[in-house]
Amino acid sequence: MDSSNIMKQLLMLGVGTTSLVAEKLKEVGDDWVKDGKLNSEQAKSFVDDLTQQIKSEQGNLETQMQRQLRNLMQDMGVPRQSELDELRGRIDRLERQVRDMENKLWH
Repeated sequence: MDSSNIMKQLLMLGVGTTSLVAEKLKEVGDDWVKDGKLNSEQAKSFVDDLTQQIKSEQGNLETQMQRQLRNLMQDMGVPRQSELDELRGRIDRLERQVRDMENKLWH
């Protein structure tokens, strides 16, 4: 399972959703201007404020998604990169020790 690929797909989904919501907010603002409920400056401010709030909350959502993905992978038994690196180091040391022992036996 490629966690970085999954995360990229989820983030792209979030970006797409944010763009769609921003478009819909602009449409609502434009409708309110047409209906006389807001002037164009109020509508722009409304859309900008909500869009900024959504983007801010998206960052929090991304952090939560990363945490949940890490937990899920841990529950599935997928080792962390640091664990794999540690095991590679241990294997390298053991291979070196075996070679050293073989060299001593043949000399």
